[in-house]
Parts: sequence; C-alpha cells; structure tokens
Amino acid sequence: MLEKKPMCIICAWRATCQKQYSLKAGQKCPDFVKDVTIKTEEEEEKEKEQEEKK
Repeated sequence: MLEKKPMCIICAWRATCQKQYSLKAGQKCPDFVKDVTIKTEEEEEKEKEQEEKK
C-alpha cells in the first residue's frame, strides 16, 4: 500500500488550520490527520467489489 504525503488538501483540519500552506517543502505538520472521508481509488474499488458481492 502506498502512503500519501501529508498535504493540506487532504488534512482533516484544513477548514480551521492556521498554518495552512505555511510550511516549507519537506517539513511535516505536527497536526496533520488524513481526512477519512476522502477515499483513494484503491479504497473505492474495494468498496465497489464488496457491494457487488452482496
């Protein structure tokens, strides 16, 4: 499984973040948490497969 880079656009705190887009390249935000409502293509495919099995 590929890990996605911590990015502001997929962070759960993006709507209320005060540091948004202020970190320099290579810096990791200590507050980053991936938004679980954003699914990857791989997750969407698995979900479709499970629905088809029902």
